[in-house]
Order: sequence, then C-alpha cells, then structure tokens
Amino acid sequence: MHVNFCARCGAELTTRFESGRDRPACPECGYIVYSNPTAVGIVVATRGDKLLLVHRRHPPLAGYWAPPAGHIEFDESIQEGTAREAKEETGFEVSIGRLLNVYSQANTGVVLVVYDGQIIGGDMAADEEEVMEVRFFGRDELPRQPAPTNGTIVERMFFQSIEELFEDFRNR
Repeated sequence: MHVNFCARCGAELTTRFESGRDRPACPECGYIVYSNPTAVGIVVATRGDKLLLVHRRHPPLAGYWAPPAGHIEFDESIQEGTAREAKEETGFEVSIGRLLNVYSQANTGVVLVVYDGQIIGGDMAADEEEVMEVRFFGRDELPRQPAPTNGTIVERMFFQSIEELFEDFRNR
C-alpha cells in the first residue's frame, strides 16, 4: 500500500521508524500509516451431505468454484460478515459454526478465516453481480480446477485454501 498524504490532516507523508519498521508518517499531526491485512470470511456451508459453492464472477479466481466468501466490514464480527456474504452471494441464510482454519501469507493484504456452516433458511438466488451460479456438490462431484498459472499471490493463496477445503470435505 502506497500512501502519499495524511488521511487526518492532508500533509505530505514522510517515513519514520516506528514499531520496528519504516512506516509512512505525518510530520504535522503524527498520524502513522499501518499496512494491515483485511479479514475475508469463508463459509463451508452444507445441506445434508452436499457442499454449497458459487461460481465466481470476479477476481480473485474469476471463473472458479469456491465456497461463499467476502470482505468483512468494520461494523460486524467475522461471523456476522461471513453469514452476510453467504446470504448476498447465494440467497441462503447460514448459521456460522466452528472455526475450521485461518490462512495468511505475507504481502497478500488479506487473512482468510474459514468457518463451518449450516443452511438454515432462504432460497437459492445467485447474486448475478458477484457470482455466475450457485450449486450444491456431493463429495464425489466437487469440481477439479486447474491451479491459476498467472494468478496473483492472493489468487494462489485462495486457490490453495479452496483445494484444502475440498479435500477436507471429501474426507468427512
């Protein structure tokens, strides 16, 4: 993340050694810019023995099948945001269960937080702006997808996490 001006007072930023690193800092008001990753919630939601997946319309991994996922807003918990994203993308209300895994990698800007979930209501309705299709897959029906060859570091991390989640689902 490259920032040139202070978000508080508008002064041009300089660099200052703070908390063990060089960081953009405001010489006028003292504001320090920290580059922190954003939380992305993912839910491995099931109905019976079938896994709910969305066919992604946008990066990362446009054109791939993946569990419902999305960025968490500042005014919600990770669980609330994960359930909201699932509802927005699929039309289903999902009860968020136990934490399954956390994926992180330096320089990606995101932390993927994965929960188990159960569908508790709603009707299947793909958000056509975000996803191309919503579908349930059995253990033996999960899509085999090629690794992204020219993908970003975020796409590679997201792909690896999806592959691991699919493998875990197959072995349940």
